[in-house]
Amino acid sequence: MPAQHIVALGGGGFSMEKSPVLDDYILGLARGDLPRICFVPTASGDSENYIVRFYRRFTSAACRPSHLELFRRSVRDLVEFARSQDIFYVGGGNVANLLAVWRLHGFDQALRIAHGEGAVLAGVSAGSLCWFEHGVTDSFADPELSACDGLGFLAGSHCPHYDGEAERRPAFTRLVQSGMPSGFAADDGAALHFVDRQLLRVVSSRPAARAYHVACMDGEVLERALAADLLAERATST
Repeated sequence: MPAQHIVALGGGGFSMEKSPVLDDYILGLARGDLPRICFVPTASGDSENYIVRFYRRFTSAACRPSHLELFRRSVRDLVEFARSQDIFYVGGGNVANLLAVWRLHGFDQALRIAHGEGAVLAGVSAGSLCWFEHGVTDSFADPELSACDGLGFLAGSHCPHYDGEAERRPAFTRLVQSGMPSGFAADDGAALHFVDRQLLRVVSSRPAARAYHVACMDGEVLERALAADLLAERATST
């Protein structure tokens, strides 16, 4: 069985920062020298601007970029398509809408099959939340952030943008204290790298970016900082 990689970015990557290191890290996990990387912008309603930014970042990289739209779907056999890709990079936006659309089209099951065959799953914000059993979301426009269910590819809960949005940390604390399973938070610029459902390492694009394990014991929420490896930009020849 091939190793099953999932990279959950709390924030960062091509849509949020100039540094290429998190995107390069994801590319480095794929099979082969020219991995097929597919951008899935469902959470943004298949934003054309988001798609353009993806190609702007990855067209010049050592990969074969493509994208999948489900609001304007043109791919008939999603399982066959998913199995042809090496990496799926899921964009940010509304995670509740993302999950509803994926399930309606059966794309969640297509991803599960491809992932089982070795496709790398990655994403930022909503594209990070979706892999876990539970998470913290602003999808419902409530007065405060609320809980959401995910696909369950990874156990436990998740909170992205832990340092990037002031309401994220208190919301995650409140939800874990009220019964949400323990899980992982990630700052903007930090990414959680799981292999076979277990956390392998935390990587970051900036020195201050961190990730945390958050759990509740005897009614008290405990936040444990996780060591992060600062990624260096690849040298380019001139």
